[in-house]
Amino acid sequence: MRAAGKVWPALSKGTQGAGDWQRLQTCSLAALPMDLVGFGYAALVTFGSILGYKRAGGVPSLIGGLCVGFLAGYGAYRISNDKRDVKVSLFTAFFLATIMGVRFKRSKKIMPAGLVAGLSLLMILRLVFLLF
Repeated sequence: MRAAGKVWPALSKGTQGAGDWQRLQTCSLAALPMDLVGFGYAALVTFGSILGYKRAGGVPSLIGGLCVGFLAGYGAYRISNDKRDVKVSLFTAFFLATIMGVRFKRSKKIMPAGLVAGLSLLMILRLVFLLF
């Protein structure tokens, strides 16, 4: 219990920390300080570009995918610091939705172009809702 007192000092003092414990239990995913959805999106884009390179061997697609993944990660970092700073993430998601949407329209293949275009559109919708 001594170690718990150092980690959660307000929670280890009996009933005095009961309000803190209730606030801790009602914490939602939206209240997290990190933009986990944004970082997951960035990881998916980065992983997808590496996987696409291993299967098809396109170096320009690898470089482009890694750059877009880096920008998405940087945008998620910016949102983690300020919830209204969505410019970089919004630009990245819009760019990827446009490029992959055109590829999906041309090829009619769900994987990977349709999936990435759909996820990018959902990301754009999420980012717009973060502004309100």
